[in-house]
Amino acid sequence: MIDLGRMPLANGLLTKQQLKKKEPSFPLVLAFCPRCSLVQITETVPPEILFRQYPYFSSFSETMLRESRTLAERMISSRRLGGKSRVLEIASNDGYLLQFYKQVGIPVLGVEPATNVAKVAREERGIRTICQFFSSKMARQLAAQGECADVIHANNVVAHIADLEDFFQGIERILKPGGLAVIEVPYVKEMIERLEFDTVYHEHVSYFSLTALARAAKPHELAITDVERLPIHGGSLRVFLEPRANHMQPATSVRQMLEAEVKCGVTQFDFYRDFSVEVGQLKRKLVAFLGELKSQGRRIAAYGASAKGATLLNYFGIGSATLDFVVDRSTAKQNLYTPGTHLPIFAPEKLLEVMPDYVLLLTWNFADEILEQQAEYRKRGGGFIVPLPEPRVI
Repeated sequence: MIDLGRMPLANGLLTKQQLKKKEPSFPLVLAFCPRCSLVQITETVPPEILFRQYPYFSSFSETMLRESRTLAERMISSRRLGGKSRVLEIASNDGYLLQFYKQVGIPVLGVEPATNVAKVAREERGIRTICQFFSSKMARQLAAQGECADVIHANNVVAHIADLEDFFQGIERILKPGGLAVIEVPYVKEMIERLEFDTVYHEHVSYFSLTALARAAKPHELAITDVERLPIHGGSLRVFLEPRANHMQPATSVRQMLEAEVKCGVTQFDFYRDFSVEVGQLKRKLVAFLGELKSQGRRIAAYGASAKGATLLNYFGIGSATLDFVVDRSTAKQNLYTPGTHLPIFAPEKLLEVMPDYVLLLTWNFADEILEQQAEYRKRGGGFIVPLPEPRVI
């Protein structure tokens, strides 16, 4: 579908000392499988390299916290959860979601492989957290210890899993007979239609349609009983799975989406054929626009030392000749440097201090939240450049 060349690890932020060393890079090629409809990268970087130390903390996003609270309240009500229930989250990050269950006395367990992130979950939010990668072996051990869950959450983690068979087998083993698994993934249909190529980086092994998810879950005793479309992350799916033994009939939404995917062509390669060409056109437009601003003497910064941003900057060749610096709200990223492009990362207050003319919004998936937070910068005349699907100024 598209060959992005050799790329640094998108979350491989660098210290000043590391700038002097050779930065590791890996091929990044996106492909489509006509047999199972899964979109996937062709080379998997070992998860121990990617996830043991991780700079992304979900709680820095007000949008994530708001959505997580709403989802937890909904599950507590609809599943009638209480003090004898159990909620498990796979890739639980810093406890951003599980805290809302814990606050009302529902026992929770997080599984989070990043040691630095798991530490925050335990010490700052009191979330019981296992610092390991989730697997069917772990699920079997937890089940034997009486840790089967009424609700399992897996938000934006299935895309990271190389062994999908083992992942779904693990859910099957740890889910109670009357339980529910709630999985969220970026939706590949919207990724293609909106040219969200920056969603592609080495952490994301797979890119899902509902068809591909259904085929991955089918060999196991799990049935997709409902699906919802979410606006977050440029368009996502929230999929609900239940044990097949429950004999639950899928909601109409499942059948309708599967039929719509066949109709629009998501299950065929033709749907993806022009993706590379269209991304190339976007590259020329954005680079030319930024170049024109620089020729006028305008100063440009960027917002978001994100994985998305790393893909966009490196593939488009946008670096220090164009951008002065990057700002990010996460204190875990500040005073480091972006992978590949080596731009310094500061706190957002740097925008008011320096007042660049424009800010390239690399974390466009949180545009509303960021634009609201940066109201004062905008009031003083600063503009934001949203790069996708067409460059535009706000």
